[in-house]
Amino acid sequence: MTDSDTADPQLSIVMPAFNEDRRLGPALDQIKRHFESSPMTVEIIIVDDGSTDDTTGVAERFDSGGMTVRLIRNRVNRGKGYSVRRGMRKAAGTMILMTDTDQSTPIYELAKVVPFLSDGYDVVIGSRDLDESQIMQRQPHHRHGMGLLMRGLRRKLMLRDIRDTQCGFKLFSRSAGKAIFRRVREEGFPFDCEALMLARKLGYRIKEVGVIWCNDPDSRVRPVRDSIRMVIGLVRILWRLRGMKDQERI
Repeated sequence: MTDSDTADPQLSIVMPAFNEDRRLGPALDQIKRHFESSPMTVEIIIVDDGSTDDTTGVAERFDSGGMTVRLIRNRVNRGKGYSVRRGMRKAAGTMILMTDTDQSTPIYELAKVVPFLSDGYDVVIGSRDLDESQIMQRQPHHRHGMGLLMRGLRRKLMLRDIRDTQCGFKLFSRSAGKAIFRRVREEGFPFDCEALMLARKLGYRIKEVGVIWCNDPDSRVRPVRDSIRMVIGLVRILWRLRGMKDQERI
């Protein structure tokens, strides 16, 4: 790990982590290998969400090879949304990538999403539900079924044209990422939906792109509990954003 900053990095990678001492090291190694031969300047921002294992130690011992790696620590567990928000606010990159520690969508899929920022999009989201998506290992049947049910409900409430809001691989222009996450309030899983709703309200263009995705059997998602929380969160988002005018740029 290095504490030195990369001046004006082209890419910031925000990784929320809660009790990820097993998966964080391999994820950082994968990212390091990917950018070793790349001219792109990169910073990695790890947000430790109050872990009780050795997540912080893994981050501190990581040999970044000169790549900037910054560690932010939440004093207690606050949730993925809260952690991503903290990382986004600290990010200095021209582009900001949100990616999961399990690397269910591997870092090399970045090549699929970056060109769309040059094409005028502000937010480019990975999707598991398009024709070009590649699912290498599917979720268990009960989780897949619950996911389909929740996706159908969510599309009745908001973001009807977006197939998959929950894939943890999203790229933002710096201006969009900063403006959106200044307003995100959800601390748990519904934060993705709030961020995309805010992107729409603020007039940013969103592109959904099929990516490679592989289910991690060690997923922390609890289908029933988290589905209930998701529904409550969606209603809360709709209520909170009901009075916000479209294209109300900050």
